[in-house]
Amino acid sequence: MNSRQRRGVLLLVLSALCALAAFAGVLSVVRDVNSKVGPEVTAYRLKSDVAPYKELSAGQFEKVSMPERWLSSTAVTRLSEIRGKIAVTRLEKGSLLQRDMIVDRPALEVGQQEIAIMIDAATGVAGKIDPGARVNIYATFKAENDNGRDQSKVIVENARVIDVGELTALEPGQSSDDRRRTATEAVPITFALDTADAQRVAYAESFATHVRLALVAGGSDATVPPRDRTYTLDEDK
Repeated sequence: MNSRQRRGVLLLVLSALCALAAFAGVLSVVRDVNSKVGPEVTAYRLKSDVAPYKELSAGQFEKVSMPERWLSSTAVTRLSEIRGKIAVTRLEKGSLLQRDMIVDRPALEVGQQEIAIMIDAATGVAGKIDPGARVNIYATFKAENDNGRDQSKVIVENARVIDVGELTALEPGQSSDDRRRTATEAVPITFALDTADAQRVAYAESFATHVRLALVAGGSDATVPPRDRTYTLDEDK
């Protein structure tokens, strides 16, 4: 083997060693990236804003993949976890869904039933009543004749709200009673009530001049004394 051939062989050996070194460097980088990133898992991202206290549906989310180590331990990784859940606050578009963003939808207790009525948004709700809240339900009635007195009555105490619907614009004449057609917006409120209270609410919704809600302080078990359950203007004279 002459000197030229020896130089050629040496260059081939050096090239092979450089290739092996480069390959080893790439493997090292890949291993380092894998150690920092790790395997990917499924998460769910909101496709649009979600209003608070609204029941969630699969169509509101899109599936994304991301490194497991970058995902919070409270992240929702299975869409079945949202079944029967509602948002506890306003959820923003693009946010990853977390378990602490959602809670179980309030459920009926034994002997209860759901009943929903439209409540004047201006006088009955004011944006402060949410699912799980407790309210007293008041109804005002016009006197049946000229000799009678207009009355305000507490028809249900500590009614449990299980759903608050969307603000709805009322068309002229949409209200069930001529005396309430001045209302322009209303919100459907769903309550969990026993049969007797459900009948009281249904009667008031049909025949009362107005039905209003009064929010009860959290943790309060106070009841309205019988003497205060009915009020007429004469009592202040």
